[in-house]
Amino acid sequence: MGRTESRFSDGSGVVIAQAKESDVPAAAAELAAQLPADGLAMILVFASPSYDPQQFCTELAKVFGDTPICGCTTAGELSPDGWGDNSVVALGFSALDFTIVARPLLDLANFRMEDGRRVGSELRQELARNGNGGDEKSFGLLLIDGLCQREEAVMSSIYAALDNIPVVGGSAGDGLRFEKTWVFHGGQAHTDAAVLILLKTSLPFRLFKCDNFEPSTTKMVVTEADIERRIVKEINAEPAAEEYSRAVGIMDTDLDMFSFASHPVLVRAGGAYYARSIQQVNPDGSLNFFCAVDEGMVLTVANARNPVGTTQELFEETRAEIGDVSLYLGFECIFRRLDAEQHQFARDISQLYRENHVVGFHTYGEQYRSMHVNQTLTGVAIGKRPAST
Repeated sequence: MGRTESRFSDGSGVVIAQAKESDVPAAAAELAAQLPADGLAMILVFASPSYDPQQFCTELAKVFGDTPICGCTTAGELSPDGWGDNSVVALGFSALDFTIVARPLLDLANFRMEDGRRVGSELRQELARNGNGGDEKSFGLLLIDGLCQREEAVMSSIYAALDNIPVVGGSAGDGLRFEKTWVFHGGQAHTDAAVLILLKTSLPFRLFKCDNFEPSTTKMVVTEADIERRIVKEINAEPAAEEYSRAVGIMDTDLDMFSFASHPVLVRAGGAYYARSIQQVNPDGSLNFFCAVDEGMVLTVANARNPVGTTQELFEETRAEIGDVSLYLGFECIFRRLDAEQHQFARDISQLYRENHVVGFHTYGEQYRSMHVNQTLTGVAIGKRPAST
């Protein structure tokens, strides 16, 4: 059995690698030592912002040659060891089990809905030409600049074009600096950009979304907002930070990222509630959100559940549906991690991820089907090939 075949001998179709070397060439070499030298449809990488993004892309291209590489920078890594930082997580997808096509969307500052529909339609046609089977065997991944504020527009446009192909993904991170994020495609690191990846596979898979919040009876209404910049100026006709603090029961002088991580608000859409996280409070008392806001939007104060229990339920439901799971490719909001650390759940969740093979990255926002959400774990669970008889 050759090197490539042996790496996929467990029937998973995906090999996971991790590099912890701080030097970029050394980190690239560390990944190369763990991934097959050939037979890969794509390598997906999630890199700490401690690495220079363009140098990192250049080194990976040297090491892996013509193998397509996509990825992004992170606000933390979901590694084989659990939650991590200052590392790179990579996934190698077997060409025997996956047909994969990818396309960048550049210059998102000038993004138009027809751009997303065109790219989605062209990529779907390319996937159909390259692989067997229908849309039910396919899913998509969207990696996008976490500071571009275009996630909703991009998701809405490609969702319509992809029809039956569901999409999950994450908004690239920059640690906790919130300065600049990058996505990787074609040997280049891009900002103000996204990468859409479509995968067709013979392996069983299941998309998932998991959070640990439920709605309370406390409602608020956004009465003034800067929609383009995702800034809420007034809630219930009062200064936004002051009214938010009153509703969730904390003093507005104490507002910081840990406050926002512990007290997200929920928005109802399509009969379900989705979390909306606040990024920061501004000097004028307005609030910056990670997701789109609008005047007249009803915000519901969230009540928290135990995140360990809700995550365990996700794993049990997934196994019941698709059988043995080789890995969960996960996109997890950095505020979900901060909240767990603040409430002493971090060790338990990190161990749970390690035991269930959750790999991916901490995000500035998550994609799930047509939605852009916050404070959530989204992703796709990938099963194993049936044992040969």
